[in-house]
Amino acid sequence: MKYFVYILECSDATLYTGITTDLQRRLQEHNSSDKGAKYTKARRPVKLVYSQECADRSSASKKEYEIKHLSRKEKLKLLHK
Repeated sequence: MKYFVYILECSDATLYTGITTDLQRRLQEHNSSDKGAKYTKARRPVKLVYSQECADRSSASKKEYEIKHLSRKEKLKLLHK
């Protein structure tokens, strides 16, 4: 199964990082369902600004952890690669 690490830009210009197996479904959940993260529910609409495919859940989780520990400036640099 493929996993993706993704970054969303929220309506208040903050960034949210997560992992999923289905980017389109997860984006819809963040924007219009109770399954979206608590953080993004208050900051809708959100848009997908970055995604990276990973081989498995473990590598996706590790990448998510790395991204979450970057500064905002470093995250923005990642988006523009």
